[in-house]
Amino acid sequence: MEFSIADILPLILALIVAGAFAGLIAGLFGVGGGVVIVPALFFTLSSLGYPETAMHVSVGTSLATIVVTSVRSVMAHNKKDAVDWGLLRGWVPWIMCGALLGSFVANLISGPGLTMVFGGVSMIIALQFIFGRPGWRLAPDVPKGAPMIAMAGGIGGLSSILGIGGGVFGVTLLTLFGRPIHQAIGTSAGFGAAIGLPAAIGFAWNGRDASLLPPLSLGYLSLPGFILIAVMTTIFAPIGATLAHKLDAAMLKRAFGVLMVLTALNMLRKVYGL
Repeated sequence: MEFSIADILPLILALIVAGAFAGLIAGLFGVGGGVVIVPALFFTLSSLGYPETAMHVSVGTSLATIVVTSVRSVMAHNKKDAVDWGLLRGWVPWIMCGALLGSFVANLISGPGLTMVFGGVSMIIALQFIFGRPGWRLAPDVPKGAPMIAMAGGIGGLSSILGIGGGVFGVTLLTLFGRPIHQAIGTSAGFGAAIGLPAAIGFAWNGRDASLLPPLSLGYLSLPGFILIAVMTTIFAPIGATLAHKLDAAMLKRAFGVLMVLTALNMLRKVYGL
């Protein structure tokens, strides 16, 4: 497909801004940045004339960038002794299996359908950010065996379908099972690489024959998107991790939750053409 600088420049500018904000969010909350990257890419690609593939490309590109963001974020949290490496080693294989399966499930869902799933789940996550209480507990510690496998695989699969790093689910689950909030954030940051790598490969493969893709795409993976967002998130994720240990976490969670509510409503509005 032929394209000009005028076609790709708005995308590049949007990617730079989204990457910087996503890096801060990843460091602050261990959420991988996908909850920011996916909507930013979706609205940008839709406005540039790629509505048919906008959601799948947004999810696939987000997953690829999450690998870089995750590594940088977990390293920054590890310097503050906020990562449970034993838990990560136990969960990662099952997260990766779920993520690969999720990438193939997402290929079976239409663009509007995938947008509705993302918007609906984002709304639920946002409500947890706004109304969730740090004192809520399901059990005193994280379960082992089959329940652990189910939770890890579920996080990988659903995160892959949504294009997010798993932190939004990981932080919630780990705190509900008695882990301190900073350890939950630091450990969940490590889920992103386990989700992003197999899932991004799956999206690139599944979109290899798709039409109406944005310029310089590899299946459902935007190469400019991956490069620019990866660079920006690499720069800003450590800054977010540092801020997470200095600022009022409760206030930040609620503010971010409100932003997610507005974003989810806007995405659902576009699906219904309002």
